[in-house]
Amino acid sequence: MNRVLDSVILIDHFNGVPAATDFLARWASECAISAITRAEVLTGFEEADWAAPMMLLAHFPVLPVDAAVADEAARLRRQYRWKLPDALQAAFAITRGLRLVTRNTRDFPPARFGFVEVPYLL
Repeated sequence: MNRVLDSVILIDHFNGVPAATDFLARWASECAISAITRAEVLTGFEEADWAAPMMLLAHFPVLPVDAAVADEAARLRRQYRWKLPDALQAAFAITRGLRLVTRNTRDFPPARFGFVEVPYLL
């Protein structure tokens, strides 16, 4: 495992974005998700419709928020004024030496943040 998926990649997949589906088909075995991603993805579905997202989410290890992640998220949030979920996503990548896979180049421009991987743009 060397990547942590941002919510937008999985949401794009469920919204029928072929580039997201292609990325997941190729790299899912190297990816984990955060507890944040799991919650954000499930929020987009009625509980009665959770079968499909739960089946996909089950393929990924879920990274819990621990003290190191929380502390790094606080530092990042203060430094970059990110929303807490974005700071947590970045903190997962930084504290675990992973790449954050996202297409959120506004908050995470890859030229500025070496831990960011942008697999496609819309």
